[in-house]
Amino acid sequence: MPLEKENFFQQLHHNEKLLILPNVWDVLSAALLERIGYPAVATSSSAIALSNGYRDGEKLPFDELLKILTRISAGVNIPVSADVETAYASNPAELRENIKKLIDTGITGINYEDSKHNGNGLISIEEQCENIEIIRKTAEGAGSALFINARIDVYIKANHLSDDEKLTEAIKRGKAYKDSGADGLYPIILKNKNHIEELVKETGLPVNITMIQGIPGFEVLKELGVKRISLASGFLKASVYSLKNIAELLLKEEGMNVFFQNMVSSDYLNGLIADKME
Repeated sequence: MPLEKENFFQQLHHNEKLLILPNVWDVLSAALLERIGYPAVATSSSAIALSNGYRDGEKLPFDELLKILTRISAGVNIPVSADVETAYASNPAELRENIKKLIDTGITGINYEDSKHNGNGLISIEEQCENIEIIRKTAEGAGSALFINARIDVYIKANHLSDDEKLTEAIKRGKAYKDSGADGLYPIILKNKNHIEELVKETGLPVNITMIQGIPGFEVLKELGVKRISLASGFLKASVYSLKNIAELLLKEEGMNVFFQNMVSSDYLNGLIADKME
Protein backbone atom coordinates (compact mmCIF):
# COMPACT_ATOMS: atom_id res chain seq x y z
CA MET A 1 0.00 0.00 0.00
CA PRO A 2 2.73 2.61 0.78
CA LEU A 3 4.27 2.21 -2.71
CA GLU A 4 0.81 2.43 -4.25
CA LYS A 5 0.25 5.70 -2.37
CA GLU A 6 3.64 6.99 -3.44
CA ASN A 7 2.96 6.23 -7.10
CA PHE A 8 -0.44 7.88 -6.85
CA PHE A 9 1.14 10.96 -5.29
CA GLN A 10 3.68 11.10 -8.11
CA GLN A 11 0.87 10.94 -10.67
CA LEU A 12 -0.97 13.85 -9.03
CA HIS A 13 1.89 16.08 -10.21
CA HIS A 14 1.41 15.14 -13.85
CA ASN A 15 -2.30 15.80 -14.36
CA GLU A 16 -4.10 18.72 -15.94
CA LYS A 17 -5.69 19.58 -12.61
CA LEU A 18 -3.72 21.67 -10.10
CA LEU A 19 -2.66 19.81 -6.98
CA ILE A 20 -3.70 22.25 -4.26
CA LEU A 21 -2.42 21.44 -0.77
CA PRO A 22 -3.59 23.51 2.23
CA ASN A 23 -0.81 22.47 4.61
CA VAL A 24 -1.98 20.67 7.75
CA TRP A 25 -0.51 20.19 11.23
CA ASP A 26 -2.41 17.33 12.87
CA VAL A 27 -4.73 14.40 12.22
CA LEU A 28 -7.89 16.49 12.45
CA SER A 29 -6.82 19.06 9.85
CA ALA A 30 -5.64 16.28 7.53
CA ALA A 31 -8.85 14.29 7.99
CA LEU A 32 -10.90 17.40 7.27
CA LEU A 33 -9.25 17.81 3.87
CA GLU A 34 -9.68 14.13 3.11
CA ARG A 35 -13.40 14.34 3.93
CA ILE A 36 -13.83 17.40 1.68
CA GLY A 37 -12.25 15.52 -1.22
CA TYR A 38 -8.57 16.41 -1.41
CA PRO A 39 -6.55 13.59 -3.02
CA ALA A 40 -3.50 14.23 -0.81
CA VAL A 41 -2.33 16.40 2.06
CA ALA A 42 0.94 18.08 2.96
CA THR A 43 2.22 19.29 6.29
CA SER A 44 3.77 22.65 7.17
CA SER A 45 6.85 22.59 9.39
CA SER A 46 5.90 25.99 10.74
CA ALA A 47 2.29 25.00 11.46
CA ILE A 48 3.32 21.78 13.22
CA ALA A 49 5.98 23.54 15.27
CA LEU A 50 3.81 26.50 16.31
CA SER A 51 0.81 24.34 17.18
CA ASN A 52 3.07 22.31 19.48
CA GLY A 53 4.68 25.29 21.19
CA TYR A 54 7.87 25.67 19.15
CA ARG A 55 9.21 28.16 16.62
CA ASP A 56 9.90 27.00 13.07
CA GLY A 57 13.41 26.04 12.00
CA GLU A 58 13.80 22.50 13.38
CA LYS A 59 13.10 23.67 16.94
CA LEU A 60 10.48 20.93 17.34
CA PRO A 61 12.37 17.80 18.45
CA PHE A 62 12.78 15.32 15.61
CA ASP A 63 11.29 12.45 17.63
CA GLU A 64 8.15 14.52 18.18
CA LEU A 65 7.91 15.28 14.47
CA LEU A 66 8.16 11.57 13.68
CA LYS A 67 5.33 10.77 16.09
CA ILE A 68 3.12 13.51 14.62
CA LEU A 69 3.78 12.40 11.03
CA THR A 70 3.08 8.79 11.96
CA ARG A 71 -0.27 9.76 13.45
CA ILE A 72 -1.22 11.91 10.48
CA SER A 73 -0.26 9.17 7.99
CA ALA A 74 -2.28 6.61 9.97
CA GLY A 75 -5.21 8.99 10.35
CA VAL A 76 -5.97 9.38 6.63
CA ASN A 77 -6.13 7.07 3.65
CA ILE A 78 -4.66 9.59 1.21
CA PRO A 79 -0.96 10.36 0.61
CA VAL A 80 0.82 12.63 3.08
CA SER A 81 3.78 14.78 2.09
CA ALA A 82 5.86 16.22 4.92
CA ASP A 83 7.80 19.46 5.17
CA VAL A 84 10.98 18.19 6.82
CA GLU A 85 13.13 21.33 6.40
CA THR A 86 16.70 19.92 6.11
CA ALA A 87 15.65 16.60 7.69
CA TYR A 88 17.39 17.58 10.95
CA ALA A 89 20.66 16.32 9.49
CA SER A 90 24.11 17.90 9.71
CA ASN A 91 26.02 15.18 7.86
CA PRO A 92 25.40 12.38 5.33
CA ALA A 93 25.11 9.65 7.96
CA GLU A 94 22.45 11.58 9.87
CA LEU A 95 20.61 12.31 6.64
CA ARG A 96 20.46 8.63 5.68
CA GLU A 97 19.24 7.62 9.13
CA ASN A 98 16.66 10.38 9.36
CA ILE A 99 15.25 9.72 5.90
CA LYS A 100 14.77 6.06 6.83
CA LYS A 101 12.88 7.15 9.95
CA LEU A 102 10.75 9.58 7.96
CA ILE A 103 9.83 6.92 5.41
CA ASP A 104 8.84 4.63 8.28
CA THR A 105 6.17 7.16 9.35
CA GLY A 106 4.21 6.35 6.19
CA ILE A 107 4.68 9.65 4.37
CA THR A 108 4.84 9.61 0.56
CA GLY A 109 6.87 12.75 -0.07
CA ILE A 110 9.00 15.46 1.48
CA ASN A 111 9.83 19.13 1.05
CA TYR A 112 13.59 19.42 1.39
CA GLU A 113 15.08 22.92 1.55
CA ASP A 114 18.41 24.35 0.45
CA SER A 115 19.02 27.12 2.99
CA LYS A 116 20.76 27.12 6.34
CA HIS A 117 18.86 27.71 9.55
CA ASN A 118 21.66 29.75 11.07
CA GLY A 119 20.92 32.59 8.65
CA ASN A 120 24.07 32.12 6.56
CA GLY A 121 22.32 31.89 3.23
CA LEU A 122 22.01 29.00 0.84
CA ILE A 123 23.59 25.58 0.92
CA SER A 124 25.92 25.20 -2.06
CA ILE A 125 24.52 23.54 -5.15
CA GLU A 126 27.14 20.79 -4.92
CA GLU A 127 26.33 19.95 -1.31
CA GLN A 128 22.58 20.05 -1.89
CA CYS A 129 22.87 17.78 -4.91
CA GLU A 130 24.82 15.29 -2.80
CA ASN A 131 22.08 15.46 -0.17
CA ILE A 132 19.33 14.85 -2.73
CA GLU A 133 21.27 11.90 -4.13
CA ILE A 134 21.55 10.47 -0.62
CA ILE A 135 17.80 10.87 -0.08
CA ARG A 136 17.00 9.20 -3.41
CA LYS A 137 19.36 6.27 -2.84
CA THR A 138 18.17 5.83 0.75
CA ALA A 139 14.55 5.79 -0.38
CA GLU A 140 15.27 3.29 -3.14
CA GLY A 141 17.11 1.11 -0.66
CA ALA A 142 13.99 1.14 1.52
CA GLY A 143 11.78 0.21 -1.44
CA SER A 144 10.24 3.67 -1.46
CA ALA A 145 9.35 5.99 -4.34
CA LEU A 146 9.48 8.98 -2.00
CA PHE A 147 8.57 12.21 -3.82
CA ILE A 148 11.40 14.72 -3.29
CA ASN A 149 10.09 18.27 -3.61
CA ALA A 150 13.34 20.23 -3.69
CA ARG A 151 12.81 23.66 -2.18
CA ILE A 152 14.72 26.50 -3.81
CA ASP A 153 15.21 29.34 -1.34
CA VAL A 154 16.76 31.86 -3.73
CA TYR A 155 13.80 34.22 -3.46
CA ILE A 156 13.96 34.43 0.33
CA LYS A 157 17.66 33.99 1.06
CA ALA A 158 19.60 35.53 -1.84
CA ASN A 159 18.66 39.16 -1.38
CA HIS A 160 22.08 40.25 -2.62
CA LEU A 161 21.10 39.10 -6.12
CA SER A 162 19.11 41.10 -8.65
CA ASP A 163 15.78 39.71 -9.85
CA ASP A 164 17.34 38.40 -13.05
CA GLU A 165 20.19 36.81 -11.09
CA LYS A 166 17.70 35.12 -8.78
CA LEU A 167 15.97 33.55 -11.77
CA THR A 168 19.28 32.39 -13.23
CA GLU A 169 20.29 30.86 -9.90
CA ALA A 170 16.87 29.22 -9.43
CA ILE A 171 17.06 27.62 -12.87
CA LYS A 172 20.63 26.47 -12.26
CA ARG A 173 19.64 24.89 -8.97
CA GLY A 174 16.47 23.40 -10.40
CA LYS A 175 18.32 21.64 -13.22
CA ALA A 176 20.99 20.35 -10.85
CA TYR A 177 18.42 19.08 -8.34
CA LYS A 178 16.54 17.33 -11.13
CA ASP A 179 19.72 15.55 -12.24
CA SER A 180 20.32 14.50 -8.63
CA GLY A 181 16.94 12.81 -8.24
CA ALA A 182 14.41 15.49 -7.29
CA ASP A 183 10.84 14.91 -8.47
CA GLY A 184 9.60 18.48 -8.11
CA LEU A 185 10.79 22.01 -7.40
CA TYR A 186 9.51 24.44 -4.81
CA PRO A 187 10.78 28.01 -5.37
CA ILE A 188 9.24 29.30 -2.18
CA ILE A 189 7.49 32.73 -2.36
CA LEU A 190 8.18 33.07 -6.09
CA LYS A 191 5.33 35.12 -7.57
CA ASN A 192 6.76 36.74 -10.71
CA LYS A 193 4.79 35.38 -13.67
CA ASN A 194 7.69 35.50 -16.10
CA HIS A 195 10.04 33.81 -13.65
CA ILE A 196 7.51 31.04 -13.01
CA GLU A 197 7.12 30.45 -16.73
CA GLU A 198 10.88 30.31 -17.31
CA LEU A 199 11.51 27.98 -14.38
CA VAL A 200 8.83 25.56 -15.57
CA LYS A 201 10.12 25.64 -19.15
CA GLU A 202 13.82 25.37 -18.35
CA THR A 203 13.69 22.63 -15.70
CA GLY A 204 10.92 20.36 -16.96
CA LEU A 205 9.91 19.33 -13.42
CA PRO A 206 6.57 19.90 -11.66
CA VAL A 207 6.79 23.30 -9.97
CA ASN A 208 5.17 24.09 -6.62
CA ILE A 209 4.10 27.70 -6.02
CA THR A 210 3.24 29.16 -2.60
CA MET A 211 -0.18 30.78 -2.40
CA ILE A 212 0.75 34.28 -1.27
CA GLN A 213 -0.57 37.68 -2.26
CA GLY A 214 0.63 38.72 -5.69
CA ILE A 215 0.81 35.33 -7.42
CA PRO A 216 -1.12 34.86 -10.68
CA GLY A 217 -4.62 33.32 -10.48
CA PHE A 218 -5.27 29.60 -10.71
CA GLU A 219 -6.04 29.60 -14.43
CA VAL A 220 -2.91 31.58 -15.27
CA LEU A 221 -0.78 29.29 -13.13
CA LYS A 222 -2.15 26.28 -14.99
CA GLU A 223 -1.36 27.97 -18.31
CA LEU A 224 2.19 28.57 -17.09
CA GLY A 225 2.55 24.85 -16.39
CA VAL A 226 2.50 24.99 -12.59
CA LYS A 227 1.44 21.65 -11.11
CA ARG A 228 1.21 22.21 -7.37
CA ILE A 229 0.13 25.00 -5.04
CA SER A 230 0.68 24.93 -1.30
CA LEU A 231 -0.24 27.35 1.47
CA ALA A 232 2.76 26.92 3.79
CA SER A 233 1.54 28.20 7.17
CA GLY A 234 -1.37 30.02 5.49
CA PHE A 235 -3.98 27.41 6.39
CA LEU A 236 -3.04 27.67 10.07
CA LYS A 237 -3.03 31.47 9.84
CA ALA A 238 -6.55 31.46 8.41
CA SER A 239 -7.72 29.13 11.17
CA VAL A 240 -6.14 31.24 13.92
CA TYR A 241 -7.65 34.37 12.34
CA SER A 242 -11.12 32.89 12.78
CA LEU A 243 -10.38 31.84 16.37
CA LYS A 244 -8.94 35.26 17.17
CA ASN A 245 -11.96 37.14 15.81
CA ILE A 246 -14.47 35.06 17.74
CA ALA A 247 -12.41 35.18 20.94
CA GLU A 248 -12.12 38.97 20.77
CA LEU A 249 -15.89 39.32 20.33
CA LEU A 250 -16.65 37.01 23.24
CA LEU A 251 -14.23 38.88 25.48
CA LYS A 252 -16.39 41.98 24.91
CA GLU A 253 -19.55 39.94 25.66
CA GLU A 254 -20.46 40.09 21.97
CA GLY A 255 -20.57 37.68 19.06
CA MET A 256 -22.76 34.90 20.43
CA ASN A 257 -24.54 34.49 17.11
CA VAL A 258 -21.25 34.62 15.20
CA PHE A 259 -19.97 31.84 17.42
CA PHE A 260 -23.02 29.63 16.89
CA GLN A 261 -23.06 30.22 13.12
CA ASN A 262 -19.40 29.35 12.58
CA MET A 263 -18.93 25.88 13.96
CA VAL A 264 -19.33 22.29 12.91
CA SER A 265 -21.09 19.66 15.00
CA SER A 266 -19.49 17.19 17.38
CA ASP A 267 -20.79 14.42 15.13
CA TYR A 268 -18.92 15.96 12.20
CA LEU A 269 -15.68 16.11 14.19
CA ASN A 270 -16.03 12.56 15.47
CA GLY A 271 -16.85 11.43 11.96
CA LEU A 272 -13.56 12.81 10.67
CA ILE A 273 -11.61 10.61 13.03
CA ALA A 274 -13.95 7.58 12.98
CA ASP A 275 -12.10 4.46 14.13
CA LYS A 276 -8.78 5.23 12.44
CA MET A 277 -6.90 6.24 15.56
CA GLU A 278 -8.38 3.71 17.99
